[in-house]
Amino acid sequence: MGGVFTSSGGVGGGNETTNLSLLQALLIHGMVVQGLQKGSHYGPVSVGAPDKDAQDECLRYGKQVGELTVKLFGES
Repeated sequence: MGGVFTSSGGVGGGNETTNLSLLQALLIHGMVVQGLQKGSHYGPVSVGAPDKDAQDECLRYGKQVGELTVKLFGES
């Protein structure tokens, strides 16, 4: 199970391209990846210091990844 997120120092940091490259690496290794229905579609992205929206998106994403993991593999 996996997911990705990125942060860059400024505008034009290539965050979505980086997320896509990271997702490719996870898929090559047979991982199941969780996408996002809203916001940054390939995984949370922050430009500069994360603001409240970016932090909230990361928390939502982590919860979604955790819930999907439990659905697929059960609780440990």
